[in-house]
Amino acid sequence: MNTSLDNTLINGASTLGISLDSVISQQMLDYLSLMVKWNKTHNLTAITDLTQMVMLHLLDSLSVLPYLTGQRIIDIGTGAGLPGMVLAMADPSRTYYLLDSAQKRTSFLNHVCHKLSLKNVVVINSRAEKYQSDIKFDVIISRAFSSLQLMVEYTSHLVDNEGYFLAMKGIYPQDEIDAVKDKVNLSRVIACDVPGVEAQRHLVLLQKNSV
Repeated sequence: MNTSLDNTLINGASTLGISLDSVISQQMLDYLSLMVKWNKTHNLTAITDLTQMVMLHLLDSLSVLPYLTGQRIIDIGTGAGLPGMVLAMADPSRTYYLLDSAQKRTSFLNHVCHKLSLKNVVVINSRAEKYQSDIKFDVIISRAFSSLQLMVEYTSHLVDNEGYFLAMKGIYPQDEIDAVKDKVNLSRVIACDVPGVEAQRHLVLLQKNSV
């Protein structure tokens, strides 16, 4: 990886209020290298330009970090590890559970954990609605669910009573918010300005209704 990518990542993270040292930055760029290598046979991402990957994968994932709470975070439908794998590298004090139903993707995630010696990542090969856990999670995060309604429906059994759903969205999803207003409490919607990303980005924070 080159200095230009390193600077783009470190400076972009700084704009988001996140300090990355050179070791973590290099770890994230090594992760992209592994993604590019596996992508040739496993179709992990449609984005192949490394500069675009830094902005649309790494910085977009990092934009969530300031809004996380608790110690146990589960990334539902994580795909190639976005945002969970990136957050785990930047935030070693928490444990990140990365769940995906596709074996090829969870194999990639386990490979990344091994190659980069990540100790705070647990990889789970399962569908969200079928996954049963002995622990409840402080935050359920997703970048890939098609709707807030499905996210809440499929993962409510996994979130702690005081926990949050955090959905990464593009444009302000008013219709999706309206569809779940009787099931969860809307905590806030945050407009995110991700460096290098021109499209709208919003984080929707929902809290589980008390029973």
